[in-house]
Amino acid sequence: MAYSMTEIARALGAEVLGDGALTIDSVAEPAEAGPRDLAIAMKPEFAEGLPNGQARAALLWEGADWQGFGLAAAVLVPRPRMGLAAVTAMLDPGWGYGEGISALAHVDPQAELGEGVSVGPFSVISKGARIGAGSVIGPQCYVGWDSTVGDGALLHAGVRIGPRVRIGARFTAHPGAVIGGDGFSFVTPEAGAVEKARASLGGESDAKAQAWVRIHSLGAVEVGDDVEIGCNTTVDAGTVRATRIGNGCKIDNQCQIGHNVTVGQDCLMAAGVAVAGSTRIGNNVVLGGRVGVSDNVFIGDGVVAAGASVILSNVPAGRVVMGYPAVKMDSHIESYKALRRLPRLLKQVAELQKAVFKPGEND
Repeated sequence: MAYSMTEIARALGAEVLGDGALTIDSVAEPAEAGPRDLAIAMKPEFAEGLPNGQARAALLWEGADWQGFGLAAAVLVPRPRMGLAAVTAMLDPGWGYGEGISALAHVDPQAELGEGVSVGPFSVISKGARIGAGSVIGPQCYVGWDSTVGDGALLHAGVRIGPRVRIGARFTAHPGAVIGGDGFSFVTPEAGAVEKARASLGGESDAKAQAWVRIHSLGAVEVGDDVEIGCNTTVDAGTVRATRIGNGCKIDNQCQIGHNVTVGQDCLMAAGVAVAGSTRIGNNVVLGGRVGVSDNVFIGDGVVAAGASVILSNVPAGRVVMGYPAVKMDSHIESYKALRRLPRLLKQVAELQKAVFKPGEND
């Protein structure tokens, strides 16, 4: 669908400069943009590619010399990435899911579907499930017994929602996400190797071989409003109380949220994050890609963990951490610098030893 530059500027809460009637169909990087593309040049270094493309219109940073780039129209915004969010939302053609209930879907007679809900082929809506108005359930999805999905949800192909799960409004789950599977919770009849290792902090274990017995997950999952879950991410059900994901959280692909975990509001987790059971995470926490979090720890509000960090203990609010085990980022950097200096230091020590202890002096 085509939009005029005036319409785009209005959506961004900005003013169009130049030809407001100029229409665009899509967005593109500056060097690859055609005459009907909106070039995304959010920084001066990005705009250097404009002469290599054919763009007539661009999204630029505030104060940019748009005419100097030979453009017919431009929108200047103080935070271009926020502008990009609005533009891509306008131009997103969606996934092409059909309207209404597919003849190949199964909706239990005791399920409740709000107004305007669509259900794709081979999807199953179980007994007692409730789907909010305007929600789109893509193909091959499963919504479990007595679960609730709020208004305006979008479940992409292959999403699985377990029993008794409670999900708020405007939820998005990408292909393969599983919400409410059983937690990884097992016990042995007598104290086993893991428990003894914890008590001894790594001493030799004399625990006898035993079979593992499952602790069943009765607590389900509770998800707030405006939450997005990435492809193949799993959120396990709680053991007794629910696993909870707060409003506004965004969780990337292939993440694991363990049983009984509590996540506050507006947290961000990049790909590969793994949070072990019963951990509590505050509000506005950011966990970089492949961050691991041990069980039963607390992460305070506003914490930022750099990619591949491993959090083994509590982290106070506002701290930026890095490394394995995760420590304050500046401390980690100093330790890393010292580690890199070790070979040179050892060489210097060896040379000093040669100078001090000359051959034959100790004969």
